[in-house]
Amino acid sequence: MTLHHLVREPKIKKDKNPLLLLLHGYGSNEEDLFSFATELPEEYYIVSARAPYDMMYGSYAWYAINFDADENKFSDIAQAQQSRDLIATFIDELAANYAIDANAVTLIGFSQGCILSYAIAVSYPQKVQRVVAMSGYYNEEIAIDNFKENNLSELKIFASHGSVDQVVPVDWARNSIPKLKELGIDIVYKEYPVGHGVAPQNFFDFKNWLHSK
Repeated sequence: MTLHHLVREPKIKKDKNPLLLLLHGYGSNEEDLFSFATELPEEYYIVSARAPYDMMYGSYAWYAINFDADENKFSDIAQAQQSRDLIATFIDELAANYAIDANAVTLIGFSQGCILSYAIAVSYPQKVQRVVAMSGYYNEEIAIDNFKENNLSELKIFASHGSVDQVVPVDWARNSIPKLKELGIDIVYKEYPVGHGVAPQNFFDFKNWLHSK
């Protein structure tokens, strides 16, 4: 399969089960988000994917982040687009290899994984129905060229951010919300008094949101 991954099979098996696909942040790995798989609803397949770019010592990235002489950070958009399509292919592979309901796919992305989750959802809404977007932002440059022609009215997003995030400024997340609403997407946005991480309340809130949707 396209991406190295970990799987927790559903405790409650149906003919087809929904999927939660976990996408970690820059410099992390598939173990990170998978550590809370036991806390996630039992009817889901939970798959945690490892990003393709090896940064050594168990660290991986979905795309490079480079610094210029003025210490400005910029993303390697071409690599990000490649990862976008790798993940889209990987979703198809998962549906082919496991008893997964292809019409019940949720991406859970943190940081760089969140940025990609937004791009995949707007690019391929037929493959992704819901997104839990944590500690990232929406960058339409990573989406496919003609994504605005897609019907995004069925897409549901739970977005969250730490109000004192030192890595991804909270304003970037706040500015993303009206852009996504303009596309006709149903989006809930919450902030928590934490830095670049997932607050317990955040976890609790997105689990409730999964149940409600």
